[in-house]
Amino acid sequence: MTFSVALNFEDGVTRVITTNDGETVLDAAYRHQINLPMDCSDGVCGTCKGTCLQGKYDLGDEYMDDALTDEEAEDGRVLTCQMVPESDIILAIPATSSMCKTGTISVSGSIEKVETLSETSIELVIQLSVPMIFLPGQYVNLEVPGTTETRAYSFSSISGSDSATFLIRNVPGGLMSTYLSENATIGDSISVNGPIGSFYLREVLRPILMLAGGTGLAPLLSMLESLKKSSSKQCIYMLYGVTNKNDLVKLNVLKKFKDDIENFTFDTVVVTSDDDEQRQGFVTNHMDAVPFEVSSADVYSCGPPPMVDAVLGFFKSSGIEPQSFHYEKFNASTPTNEQKA
Repeated sequence: MTFSVALNFEDGVTRVITTNDGETVLDAAYRHQINLPMDCSDGVCGTCKGTCLQGKYDLGDEYMDDALTDEEAEDGRVLTCQMVPESDIILAIPATSSMCKTGTISVSGSIEKVETLSETSIELVIQLSVPMIFLPGQYVNLEVPGTTETRAYSFSSISGSDSATFLIRNVPGGLMSTYLSENATIGDSISVNGPIGSFYLREVLRPILMLAGGTGLAPLLSMLESLKKSSSKQCIYMLYGVTNKNDLVKLNVLKKFKDDIENFTFDTVVVTSDDDEQRQGFVTNHMDAVPFEVSSADVYSCGPPPMVDAVLGFFKSSGIEPQSFHYEKFNASTPTNEQKA
């Protein structure tokens, strides 16, 4: 039986490989031309040590205690030369991708659709030459056609599809925004490079609180696509904030998720005064709407820096400590991945 193994390197690059029945992660990586750290490959030296972040595996009993102690094994440390996956795996590798003679994957694509959703957001759909596998929430660098410049955007679509979707902030005078608004033509070639980032959906063990600001909704949509396929019964709640009511997008998609995902609900928040909008102000003004204790939950927050900073400040001033807190600050061109576990 084959399983997927996501190798998360220290520089934020993720490479997803597959293992064959009974194959170790180290052997599978070499088969994919990725040179993971190793020396003996016999469970003696400990050079190939990593940390399993998610998934089930068998380490056997042929490695030396000097290479991996019982305490380390209990903490999720593994030897890739002995590790045989028994499910899909997420594995942290204590080395950069370049040290392992690998890096991001570059996939060619063509523009399938460009749609202006609001004054502040554009949806871009790219037909990929081959499907790209990523962790829900991660981003890629898109090369702006006609230039050598790239811009970083999170997937809003599901992993493994040959059609990739992105929500792009419409920045006046922005390089990608101008291209999409004025010059893009269906069929234009576009290069996709990734996946990258530590902002991704972890194993669902607790309630999930999602806090989205503007086009920071994108990676959370990708997470919801993944959650729709899972059998988790955990409660999932989203607060989606924007500046003006007209900035709210993909509400039909969120409503469909509400129908398809058991225990998923969401509310929208608008900064400017609007008599028709029930919740006004900032997402931090409406944390009392969360249908569970935030301290019992995993929190995922994505949006512009002021919004994410406000959430961080709210938690600190309120003395709230979620079980884990993962966030991404999205600037005009570059996302900043951070997390607290």
